[in-house]
Amino acid sequence: MTSAIRSRSALSIAIVVALALSACHGGHDDGPPPPQANALPNFIVGSTVKTQSYDGNSDDLLTAGLGKTGLASATAPAIANAAQPTAAELRRLAIWSNYRALVDMTSNGGYGRFWGPNVDLNGNDTLGEGKIAGKEYLAFADDGSGKKNVSVLVQIPASFNADQPCIVTATSSGSRGVYGAISAAGEWGLKRGCAVAYTDKGSGNGAHELSTNRVTLIDGTLQDANAAGKASIFTANLGNTDLATYNSQFPNRYAFKHAHSQQNPEQDWGKNTLQAIQFAYWALNDSYGALNGSTRTVRYQPGSILTIAASVSNGGGASLAAAEQDTSGLITAVVVGEPQINVRVPSQVSVTQGGVPVGAFGKPLADYMTLANLLEPCAALAPAAAGAPYLTALPLATTTAIRTARCATLAANGVISGGDTATQATNALALLHQNGYQTDSDLLHAPMWDSQAVPAVAVTYANAYARASVADNLCNFSFGTTSSTGAAGVTPAVSPMLTVFGTGNGVPPTNGINLVYNAGTAGAFDHRLATVDASYAGAACVRTLWTNGALNNSVEAIKVNANLHGKPAIIVQGRADALVPINHASRPYVATNQLVEGAASKLSFYEITNGQHFDAFLGVAGFDTRFVPLHYYNIQALNLMWNHLKNGAPLPPSQVVHTVPRGGTPGAAPALTTANLPAIATSPGGNAITVANGAVNVPN
Repeated sequence: MTSAIRSRSALSIAIVVALALSACHGGHDDGPPPPQANALPNFIVGSTVKTQSYDGNSDDLLTAGLGKTGLASATAPAIANAAQPTAAELRRLAIWSNYRALVDMTSNGGYGRFWGPNVDLNGNDTLGEGKIAGKEYLAFADDGSGKKNVSVLVQIPASFNADQPCIVTATSSGSRGVYGAISAAGEWGLKRGCAVAYTDKGSGNGAHELSTNRVTLIDGTLQDANAAGKASIFTANLGNTDLATYNSQFPNRYAFKHAHSQQNPEQDWGKNTLQAIQFAYWALNDSYGALNGSTRTVRYQPGSILTIAASVSNGGGASLAAAEQDTSGLITAVVVGEPQINVRVPSQVSVTQGGVPVGAFGKPLADYMTLANLLEPCAALAPAAAGAPYLTALPLATTTAIRTARCATLAANGVISGGDTATQATNALALLHQNGYQTDSDLLHAPMWDSQAVPAVAVTYANAYARASVADNLCNFSFGTTSSTGAAGVTPAVSPMLTVFGTGNGVPPTNGINLVYNAGTAGAFDHRLATVDASYAGAACVRTLWTNGALNNSVEAIKVNANLHGKPAIIVQGRADALVPINHASRPYVATNQLVEGAASKLSFYEITNGQHFDAFLGVAGFDTRFVPLHYYNIQALNLMWNHLKNGAPLPPSQVVHTVPRGGTPGAAPALTTANLPAIATSPGGNAITVANGAVNVPN
């Protein structure tokens, strides 16, 4: 009897428990929710997704099989059939050229000793040729129109730790293709075992050869534009009739995506960086998610992976914009170098150096670049700029004549004053100072213009902001092949389109395609040679597009607010930057960020003396003796951020780092050592950069 009672009691308790559990689950016990399928983001064009694995020997993620030695070679990788490069050959060429474009490749300058595939994360030469095995995912991100076609690429190294995942972004600098930041950020990320998320940010190396109607595809190979349809990186918006008319009037011209997409792509650079991260999540789930039948499931939810947004120049600006726009916690931290960023500067912001207000600050690129394009050829003749490094293939006599004539025309048009060339040039240089250019940059105005960096950017961005068609020939400029004397319209012996994906940078002059002024004295010519004053009328026209307000709407659309939402961040920039002046980029961004975020700000800013914009120029005589590599400090900043995120180490406060130039004989400077490169200090003392109530003061 007692046993039976105990049994009934136990049964009653079990029933009560079962009913209670049933009530908690709505009357049903469905078990755990089904695994979530790994769905391709809706902005990725599924038909364009390509995957490829690399063994780390014959081919790899970082060096395309070339290794440290092959990347250092000044000889481009061979192409078996020059008339028809393969996708693999073009990829190798793109990695070789983009790697070399952003760092000093000389041993004395630091390659192979302070950075390079062979150098480990501790700065030691332990990695041999530095090849990295792994997998690549490549695709277009688009809105369905086929007109965006932003290239996104994810590299997953074989060393990726699925249990401690990390992502590093490497948005392209300049207008480069999808591998554009491989040495600036990709290398560091791959060595960390992180997936690297690249994008060409919709302004990448897409070209359209109008005379043959050929366009580049996502892998760099060529196809007829009509046959390619939505599969091209970029196709100019011209119907067949308009194309034929244009070709008859302007033979052998080219349209480029950044200049002629009519999309103002810069307004989406932050969005594109976030899209690359989302694509990386999908790729990582595709690689490491559990299999549910034939479907991969989601292992990594948005925001669950440590992600550093990193890059330089335009890629740096894109990273900052992405962090500002991030509402899903995709970005953990930001580390950028020399960011090209256009800040919406509040009226309370001020910038001083050594307690003295700078000439100007916070101007957008459309303003300072069009002004520099006018003034720099003349300013190069100022006595204060004497001895500048020479960076042009033109004879010195020709260059001097161009500069002298530009000074005379500027004076005749009332832009500058002075009755002789030296006075005019000094006045032009003073006008640059008044507009925010540092005296540290005085020796760089000549090479910035002579190398055509400034004219190329001024014309390309004016086209982009004006949303101009290639057929508009904005301010009488076009992009085309030229003869040995500079005459435009010549048919090239070998089409530059064949290798433009591999060696082009997206902003002519590039790969044999030059900046042409169509209204030259003797017709269309290379803009430097089209008139005695280097196409002054065209440069003045481009300047007027800014001063008359024609570009305002597009420029307003690209501005940022410097609100990083409390994300830890580091900005590194050289004080001597003459392409993206520090007074118009990092300094006002830091001041605005402090005003917007206040005590929540976790931004540190490291200003490097003797640092300029193009580390690749440091192998040139005169650059080697005067300037130090900013890349060295970008690596240090990434390491500092990693230690902060992983170990809780505090980020060093904002500061000026006073470097020591190598000196010596131009072209034969002594080897770079740590004596030239003092560390970023944990306690900077008198070198600390202070910012309060929107006022930033940088010590001398």
